[in-house]
Amino acid sequence: QVQLVESGGASVRPGGSLRLSCTASGNTASTNAMAWFRQTPLKEREGVAAIFTGGGTPFYESSVRIRFTISQDRSKNTVYLQMNTLRPEDTGMYYCAAGYLSSYNSWPTPTNYAYYGQGTQVTVSS
Repeated sequence: QVQLVESGGASVRPGGSLRLSCTASGNTASTNAMAWFRQTPLKEREGVAAIFTGGGTPFYESSVRIRFTISQDRSKNTVYLQMNTLRPEDTGMYYCAAGYLSSYNSWPTPTNYAYYGQGTQVTVSS
């Protein structure tokens, strides 16, 4: 089992920034990727960004590619999502996920991740 604890969600104005954190504990060796997903009442859970814990180029959903940055601190088993130039459409519950992915292309699919955190709310509004 892997436990994930997210933090950093808040309410901000458009154009603002936030940094989300996700710390993993437990059998993290059973996973090779961590990701951030977001969900709203009107949309299904969608992949925002992912990073393979062994290194390599991160992956991003197209609308966040130049505004968000996913990074990791392996010594702390922690993944971060730096979100800049936030827009109202970025509003949602953000979930950290961990799993073992067999291919890079599978990163956006929520069911490919075995573990999720409890979520942290991000609200972007004027």
